Amino acid sequence: MSGQPWDASYQDGPAPWDIGRPQPAVVGLASAAGFAGTVLDAGCGTGENALYLASLGLPVLGVDVAETALAMARKKADERGLQVEFVAADAFRLDRLGRRFETVLDCGLFHSFDRDERPRYVASLASVTEHDGTLHVLCFSDQGPDTGPHPVTQEELKAAFNARTGWSVAAINSHRIETRFHDNGAPGWLATVKRI
Repeated sequence: MSGQPWDASYQDGPAPWDIGRPQPAVVGLASAAGFAGTVLDAGCGTGENALYLASLGLPVLGVDVAETALAMARKKADERGLQVEFVAADAFRLDRLGRRFETVLDCGLFHSFDRDERPRYVASLASVTEHDGTLHVLCFSDQGPDTGPHPVTQEELKAAFNARTGWSVAAINSHRIETRFHDNGAPGWLATVKRI
C-alpha cells in the first residue's frame, strides 16, 4: 500500500493526531502493566507511544507507511537515547515482518479503515500476535458530541474481533483521544483484545 497520502500529513507541520507526547490511554495501560514482552506499535506515526514504551524498558517495533513520520521517529529515538526500531510496513501485510509480538498497540489506525478493509487488517494483526497475546485498540467512538472522523461503534469492534477471526474481546471502555483539534480530547473506545 502506498503511504503517500499519509506521508503528506506530516510534511506541513504536525498531523492532527500528532500531539507530541504519548496518548494518556497508553500511559494508563502501561502503568497498569498492560504491556509485556515484545511490543508492536502498528501505525506508530512519529513514534511518541513507541518511544514512551521503550523508555520503560520494553522492546518495541514501530511500523507505519509514512516515511516522513518514521524519519521523525528515528530522530527522536536518537535524541532521547532510546533503542526503538522503526520500519516501513503495510498494515495489511504485517506477516512480512517475519516476527511475532506479545503485545500490539493500535492507536488510531483501526478507525481509518472502512468496513471492507477491516477483516484484512484484523487478519494481518492476528498473523503477528502470539497466542494469548494482547492487542490494545484506541479508536474514535460514536458516543458523544465532537467525535473524531470515522467513529466506530462497540458493535463494530466486537464484530471485527471475535472467535471466528481469532480474537476475544476482554474489555471495551470509554476513553478520550487527544488531538490537536479537540480541547478535551475526542470520544474514544479503548478495547483490550486477546489472541486465541
